Amino acid sequence: MALAALQVKRVFFEPGALDYQLGKEMYSRLKSEGQEICFLKSHNRVTSIPGKTPRESFFQGKSTLVVGVRKTLDFATCKPSAHYQLPLVTGCQGICEYCYLNTQLGKKPYTRVYINIDEILAQAGKYIQERQPEKTVFEAAATSDPIPAEPYSGALAKAIDFFALQEYGYLKFVSKFPNIDSLLDLDHRGHTRIRFSINTERIIQTHEHRTPGLQERIKALSRLMEHGYPGGVIIAPVILEGDWKKEYSDMLNKLSDELKGNNRDIHFEVISHRFTRRARNTILEVFPDTSLPMAEDESRTYKYGQFGYGKYVYNKELLQEMSILFTEMIGRHFPEAKIDYII
Repeated sequence: MALAALQVKRVFFEPGALDYQLGKEMYSRLKSEGQEICFLKSHNRVTSIPGKTPRESFFQGKSTLVVGVRKTLDFATCKPSAHYQLPLVTGCQGICEYCYLNTQLGKKPYTRVYINIDEILAQAGKYIQERQPEKTVFEAAATSDPIPAEPYSGALAKAIDFFALQEYGYLKFVSKFPNIDSLLDLDHRGHTRIRFSINTERIIQTHEHRTPGLQERIKALSRLMEHGYPGGVIIAPVILEGDWKKEYSDMLNKLSDELKGNNRDIHFEVISHRFTRRARNTILEVFPDTSLPMAEDESRTYKYGQFGYGKYVYNKELLQEMSILFTEMIGRHFPEAKIDYII
């Protein structure tokens, strides 16, 4: 069953949020839905989320929405996906055990929606102008899955309309959620690439809690591509355990069957499972019974990343097997596709 929208137990409004028309509209809608709404006394200080243990704090955070104003309009870079992040939403409704956001958003990882969208898009326009005639690409899902908040904010639709008018500006984002009806008929002019994050049925059921199944995700991608959107697939994390070759081959077969011939403009990003010791400790606090493979054994190599900290990745032999499988399968099913990277 598709997960329609935000699943929250409480909502906080930051100071100034009701000074914006969108803030007023969101307040009225959330109030009419019977949501518990409180007002914060200061910007970016959310102190009233319950939780006495790491696990309880995590799940209470996942059920909290903050409606706020984006104060910092300096955008972070976003390599290798894009030139800049587009900060419309932070946080995610999904509860994926492996997610790197588990170590990035604190012990109570709430979802925050920014309501000063016009100011954010105006800043994006400045970045585009500075770089033209070079193309500038923005990633709207670097620290979030923005789709569940879309029925409340309309931020993605507004961004898609904005980028459609930018000769040198392009938008991209990724989601696990199929609630994309409001985006289908927009005049995007090919300036927005919408990707879906997929994995095998086993990985989704075991590790990607509160998210839709594989078939729902690829059906949503198919519908978007039928409406002319450039598409994409992120396969992550690829977990090289058990009968992984068959499972990922079956997954790509299902993707090919669903997209049929409607896959000419599609990109692939394939990312193997990796973890840091800090992430492993955080995951085990919240999911003590997890079956994620996080042993420091012969299947792993310790590697320093671009941000200066070490992580455990699969060894060279396993990564080579993974690269061969995905290169062959994607080439067979999607001969016109572009593989952005396999890592």
